[in-house]
Amino acid sequence: MARRRQQVVDDLGRAMQHYQRSVAAFDDAVGRQLGLGPADLRCLDVLVEGPRTAGELSVATGLKPAATTALLDRLAAKGYVQREPSPTDRRKILVTMTEEGMRRTWAAYGPMVEEGQQGLASFTVAELERLRALLDGFTEVTDRHRERVAATAPPAGATARTPSASASGPRSGA
Repeated sequence: MARRRQQVVDDLGRAMQHYQRSVAAFDDAVGRQLGLGPADLRCLDVLVEGPRTAGELSVATGLKPAATTALLDRLAAKGYVQREPSPTDRRKILVTMTEEGMRRTWAAYGPMVEEGQQGLASFTVAELERLRALLDGFTEVTDRHRERVAATAPPAGATARTPSASASGPRSGA
């Protein structure tokens, strides 16, 4: 019985890896279509949830502040974002997606979102809540390990150690 469970866990881990690769490949294709890079897309993904400061976007994209400013300048020049004063704090500038930016990104992502929502139609509310809790938990684990890796990253210009040939891969299991 324990072996059967472990096999299902292993299969789930592989399915998650396949899903992650599929999402990354889709984002790459969208980026090529829109003329945007991975950090540009991460920034826009965060902005879909609402306005953010440049500092918040720097954290979300993993870029240094100067690189974030350059990214925002590029996105503004392409019509995806705009900077505007915060309505609650005159000292802050917020970055928001433009209507044109929303339209262009929705044209790429919208059909997949709508089809994905149809795929959830057969699940009960309780099953959807359990799935949400599972994804939230996986997100917490991933964020914790991203922070761990970032904290142990070699200094700029240093060469990172590569794993030995006997390593089983970047992510084995769930």
